[in-house]
Amino acid sequence: MPAEWSTHSATMMIWPHNRATWPGKHLEEAELVFRQIIRTLLKYEPVFLFVHDEAVHRRVKEFLGDLDPLPHRCTLVPVPVNDVWARDSGPITVRDQTDGRYLLTDWEFNSWGEKYSPWESDNNLPGRVADRFGLRAVKPGIVLEGGSIETNGEGLFITTETVLLNPNRNPGHSKREIEHILSRYLGAKKIIWLKEGLAGDDTDGHVDDLTRFVNNNTVVTAISDDPKSPNYHRLRENLSILQKSTGLDNNPLHVIPIPMPNTTTKTPAADGSTHLPCSYANFYIANGAVLLPLYDGATDPHVLDLFSALFPGRAIEGIPCSGLVWGQGSIHCITQQLYGIAHKYLKV
Repeated sequence: MPAEWSTHSATMMIWPHNRATWPGKHLEEAELVFRQIIRTLLKYEPVFLFVHDEAVHRRVKEFLGDLDPLPHRCTLVPVPVNDVWARDSGPITVRDQTDGRYLLTDWEFNSWGEKYSPWESDNNLPGRVADRFGLRAVKPGIVLEGGSIETNGEGLFITTETVLLNPNRNPGHSKREIEHILSRYLGAKKIIWLKEGLAGDDTDGHVDDLTRFVNNNTVVTAISDDPKSPNYHRLRENLSILQKSTGLDNNPLHVIPIPMPNTTTKTPAADGSTHLPCSYANFYIANGAVLLPLYDGATDPHVLDLFSALFPGRAIEGIPCSGLVWGQGSIHCITQQLYGIAHKYLKV
């Protein structure tokens, strides 16, 4: 599995339409964030935007406006979908070690342990992507969401026990068996296991809200300085694990703490949570840029400066995401990088 900073063919996204996730005014608030993210991405790479039906297609055309002046193309792809979380339901691209070609891994998706129904259309999404772009797909046969794993592209992975070892995904599979499957299908050579995720995270603790690689031996990891926060102790425990961990060369990782923004909400999210999974770790590395979610005027400026230093060769595009994270995810959750797409598809 390549590192996210490897050059993408395109980014895959899904336009929001699910009123269970986005009731009332929240759907348009989410759409406004989606529009900004898409228009920002199109400065750097193509976007394949999946739309549920003809009504959503018309809505998207109206909402996005004129995209022609932007350097890259947004291609609308009509496919039945349940929700927007392309990171988790979409395919994970890998490079075949036998012939060097890209292919898609088609993992099972069960809506984070059967929390929301239906999810069948989202589970079929990787196969539809493979058919659309003429890519080979393999089915590992277990449940795995893209937001639950993080890699430096060299075989070093980070994940959480509360997700990959959760009986609501793959009951009966041991840690050793999970590690073997990640090795076979994603090229994992070493896996660092963190413990819990964020309070209010209905995924049970995805790593892309916690800890992310910014280069092959450096990670940023979310930290709370408020002892009263429900995230305080769990994030400190993850920090301790990372500080004791080593890379493939057995040298210590370079670990950079990043602050947590304010995560409380006066309006409970769709699942009833009063703590939203707001995290600066949910950024997305695009071609030539990093899309960084913004939430809190008290901490946003510091994190923008930090990311400018961490990614000197990329533009840092800060995007206000309060209207998006209310639905339980942010920028990384709604994007999925694609590789190996033939040039003809990028010009559709």
